Amino acid sequence: MPPKSRRHAHSRPQISAEFEDYRDERWRREGTRLVSTVLEAERFVEQVGFAACMTDSRRPGPSLYVAVCGRRDAVLPRHVQKDPESSLTWNLKDQLIRRGKVYYAKLARGKATFVAPRMVPYFHAIWGMRRGDENTRLSRHARAVLKVLRKEWEMATSDLRVESGVTDRVAFTRAIDELQAAMIVIPSEVVYLPKFTYLWTLGVGRFPDALTRRVNRATALREIARGFLAGAGMTVPGELARVTGLSRPEAGLGNRALVAEGFATMISAGTYRLSSSVVPCGNGEDGANGSTRSHGGAEELF
Repeated sequence: MPPKSRRHAHSRPQISAEFEDYRDERWRREGTRLVSTVLEAERFVEQVGFAACMTDSRRPGPSLYVAVCGRRDAVLPRHVQKDPESSLTWNLKDQLIRRGKVYYAKLARGKATFVAPRMVPYFHAIWGMRRGDENTRLSRHARAVLKVLRKEWEMATSDLRVESGVTDRVAFTRAIDELQAAMIVIPSEVVYLPKFTYLWTLGVGRFPDALTRRVNRATALREIARGFLAGAGMTVPGELARVTGLSRPEAGLGNRALVAEGFATMISAGTYRLSSSVVPCGNGEDGANGSTRSHGGAEELF
């Protein structure tokens, strides 16, 4: 009997060459379409809907770092501080935070994620927290930090630690991460002089409409699945869950909802592809942010 790891390697679903090429174009994994400016980075996030910041080819899904590299096999070096592509990605991340045109925070599973404004209501419906639930769901330290931010609106890390009383560095980091994951608090600025620090603010201040719009969970699952499949072309078992932080059952619900409306076709259990009636509009940059439309009566994307 072959070793267990070998059996799993043979049975692991693979993305076809056709869809790897599709992803190269949509996720800017091509040298001719790489991202080098903040405006291009904003367009990239708008096109893909949501993207990781510093993941490389070893993790699935769109990534700003991979788009900066412009190649599908990009791997983060051991010493990122000396790597020009890593440095550019970090610089673009800082500019994106400062400009506030796209949502940025550590979301599900603590992964730093960019979200296009049009996708924020769907992410918030899954991971956001209503104000009435804060006292029971947030930790004591997270509530203390939030109380200060609701009063002061924006504050640097060191000042926020003092004012909130959460002076322990580890406890404060956990509280900030908790508030980011609940889509309540976001970084609004990165300051390097006289010392490195983040400024923190309430997400609703920058995205008031998106964070107050009510969306039911089923719709949110469908639209998150749509956003991923539109850029991926095809998804294999567990991939949507791994990219977004959804549970696998909920990722399946989202994908099957796309099948029901004709946007996707199920090839096998857990494997879906864009329906043949769904075609890309333009080259991913022109038109409605690289939108995708279904000619079979399914809902128009973007």
